[in-house]
Amino acid sequence: MIENQKFKFSGHETFPFRYAWLPKAYLALKADSKIFADIENAMVAMGVGKNMVRAIQFWVQASGIAEAAPNGGGYAITDFGNALLSDDGFDPFLEDIRTLWLIHWQLASNVDEPLFAWNYLLNQWRYPELTRSQILPVFAKEAERLGRKLSPVTLEQHFDTFIHTYVPTQSTKGDIREDNLDSPLVELELIQKVGERKTDKTGKRESIYAFRREEKHDISPELFVYCLLDFWDKSRPNEKTLNYSDVCNAHSSPGQLFKLPELIVRERLESIEIDSKGILTYQESAAFHQIVRNDLEKKDFLAEVYKMEGIHA
Repeated sequence: MIENQKFKFSGHETFPFRYAWLPKAYLALKADSKIFADIENAMVAMGVGKNMVRAIQFWVQASGIAEAAPNGGGYAITDFGNALLSDDGFDPFLEDIRTLWLIHWQLASNVDEPLFAWNYLLNQWRYPELTRSQILPVFAKEAERLGRKLSPVTLEQHFDTFIHTYVPTQSTKGDIREDNLDSPLVELELIQKVGERKTDKTGKRESIYAFRREEKHDISPELFVYCLLDFWDKSRPNEKTLNYSDVCNAHSSPGQLFKLPELIVRERLESIEIDSKGILTYQESAAFHQIVRNDLEKKDFLAEVYKMEGIHA
């Protein structure tokens, strides 16, 4: 874990983001880039309470829809936010599951202010299962190592928010509505509840969770390419080649953040030249397995993700 990064442990007000929040925030910021500077005004504009306004402000930035403008100038909507949520955007109502995977990618691959739970659990947790009682001592130790004096309550709320972003609390797959308390990312089924166990002699029980480590067909080839290029731009911007093992296992790589088995990553790389429109080539020999970037100039591959018919969440 990079020592000098400004990890976020709070700001979400314990709320996972909801379906309507990012579109609402987008429209509000289009009308007033400083909407979040006036909590009362933001409450009226978005029709939510004070804590939810703060949570929306957190998630709109964490998801890459908007970024803080310099010199206290409110928030500027990013190119990604406009491409996704404008009136003629690719998916203004978050109806396509590829959009949900993209938002997961944005949350998990943030470089400037990474979300601590996302960064640590997706990249550094090596055990097949995770429970609250296992994770919280590790969070406390990591926070101390990073020089962050955080209360146990803050760490508990951060872990719970991470889990509830991906695990449904009241709905089943296919029964998600705009006013639902669940996060849209539960549709990804990235994290699954796999059982329960006793935590102590009192008989108190806790949930056992596990990442779904298998092929995910709703991560389309174009979406995989987009995220691979984004990973490349963030981690190896001046390098023309990338090792196969880095795509599978490097920090914030597609293999790690999507929890894809190495065999699946390899299968995807074998068709990467076609899927990337020639931007990338996969080379395999007895000596090396690597991906070659034929054009180092940053390209916006997002439109390619949505060229095929949408996949509804």
